[in-house]
Amino acid sequence: MKSLEELMTLKAKMQDQTKVDGTDCEYRILVGMATCGIAAGARPVLNAFVDGIADAGLSDRTVVMQTGCIGICQFEPVVEIYGKDNTRTTYVKMNAEKAKEVVERHIKGGEVVKEYTIGAGRADSGEIVTSLPDTDFFKRQKRVALRNCGIIDPESIDDYIAKDGYFALAKCLKELTPKEVTQTILESGLRGRGGGGFPTGKKWSFVADGPKKYVVCNADEGDPGAFMDRSVLEGDPHCILEAMAIAGYATGSDEGWIYVRAEYPIAVKRLNIAIRQAREYGLLGEHIFGTDFNFDIHIRLGAGAFVCGEETALMTSIEGNRGEPRPRPPFPAVKGLFGCPTVENNVETFANVPQIILNGAQWFASMGTEKSKGTKVFALGGKISNTGLVEIPMGTTLREIVEEIGGGCPNGKKFKAAQTGGPSGGCIPAALMDVEVDYDNLIAMGCMMGSGGLIIMDEDNCMVDMAKFFLEFTVDESCGKCTPCRVGTRRLLEMLDKITRGEGTLEDLDKIEAFCNYIKSNSLCGLGQTAPNPVLATLKFFRDEYVAHVVDKKCPAGVCKGLLKYVIDPDKCIGCGKCAKNCPANTIVKTDYVAPGHKLPSMKILTEGCVKCGACMSNCNFGAISKQ
Repeated sequence: MKSLEELMTLKAKMQDQTKVDGTDCEYRILVGMATCGIAAGARPVLNAFVDGIADAGLSDRTVVMQTGCIGICQFEPVVEIYGKDNTRTTYVKMNAEKAKEVVERHIKGGEVVKEYTIGAGRADSGEIVTSLPDTDFFKRQKRVALRNCGIIDPESIDDYIAKDGYFALAKCLKELTPKEVTQTILESGLRGRGGGGFPTGKKWSFVADGPKKYVVCNADEGDPGAFMDRSVLEGDPHCILEAMAIAGYATGSDEGWIYVRAEYPIAVKRLNIAIRQAREYGLLGEHIFGTDFNFDIHIRLGAGAFVCGEETALMTSIEGNRGEPRPRPPFPAVKGLFGCPTVENNVETFANVPQIILNGAQWFASMGTEKSKGTKVFALGGKISNTGLVEIPMGTTLREIVEEIGGGCPNGKKFKAAQTGGPSGGCIPAALMDVEVDYDNLIAMGCMMGSGGLIIMDEDNCMVDMAKFFLEFTVDESCGKCTPCRVGTRRLLEMLDKITRGEGTLEDLDKIEAFCNYIKSNSLCGLGQTAPNPVLATLKFFRDEYVAHVVDKKCPAGVCKGLLKYVIDPDKCIGCGKCAKNCPANTIVKTDYVAPGHKLPSMKILTEGCVKCGACMSNCNFGAISKQ
């Protein structure tokens, strides 16, 4: 494909073939085949639809296709059916048998199978919500980076072109100079979505002159609970290729690298397919769109080291060396990959670029807040009713995200905090739920946006234990190059562990804070500089929990085993012995006490020897056992 005219012809052809208007195609069935969907059993569902449509003789008017992540994780496998008159039906928790029934009743009979739809059993009135866009989870979202995820076949370049794919690259090469492209990105206000929030256009403008330059895509998504980049790569890989080519044109580069973790096999497979297809269409390689611009892309698999999410460590790893960060300056824009000027952005940042070029800087800048433009993708997880991917305008309050989009904490539990930015971030307490979520507000709270993991915690979470969990992660993931991170984080973890065992003192809290500030100020890279954030944030907002662990020797949430004991209420215990039968340590014995109205002696837990596994409490049917 050497011309814009050929691209436009293919787009028109694809739109005719995929448009559901009752003429060419009556139904289009999309099965979510991202990692989450496949793990939940989507492949047999896809096969059942393909076979069912063929057996019913409906292949001439029904298209069955795979798609990427639709975004509602707790409902996987998810299937969406687009019908004539622009109807859209979302079926959830599907299996092969349900798929056959949907073919029979919906595709053949024209009847929506409401009991399998997303709103089944959840409607407050007699009207059942049958389409994802009509749910509270989706209504408040604005999809830019995720615009094609769950809509197109990620392994079809033609599907991407039908959605204006590669037209942004064509516009850049035909209508804009490299400086104008960079200026457009700068004026849009796009900031890096990988953590630091540095202005993307400014980063591009810093790339120094040189005979060889590189564009690097950071797809090394390592935060616990984060899966935004994976979903984009699995659902819309061509978007990233196009954006990298645009960045190459803007900065004078002819070569790009995607650093993606090997734990993402589906993303890697689809990226390889997309690169091959783009080369075959002439959209990667030499003389793209008949111009003098040449650009190609390679993939480098990472081994899962969290530190390789830091840009200099990532580049060191691409070069074939141990993934360790480099001192800066010089910055990558001057001396990066293979010693050449390099621009590096993460997946979500790149995913916004084509739409900014097509729709203009002002279109993007009209969304969000004054200093944080556009939208942000969050991976919503933890103690929340609706888990999955959400893309919302910057400036949306945490309350809207948790209560309106997320549906609140399940089982009537109270919201306690939200952890943003994973091991590098901090927590937002319930008292600050109405603060607008953007880069500057989070930093002011001692938190950070990070890549977009948003872990919700309720009243049953211990904030000291949570800080310890994230610190354990960073201790394991430290590359060990600098002493403040290698040794400092381990000493910090030892102090937290001491507190959760009930052996801490008030003086330890002051020592912890001083240690945190030293590590932040003296570590070489972002991993060490941000590792203390969860500790500092919990000390700031939940100091009373630390004091309870130290002074009262109690964990208010009943999580820390070193401060926990299980107690049997003798007046509630009927003496059935079920708890004793399920105790792995054999530390539950009978007493001589028989409660009024009961026939058997009550049971008692021997504190010494109890492993605090909780098996007794979970097996008691009478509520006689509690944590203290």
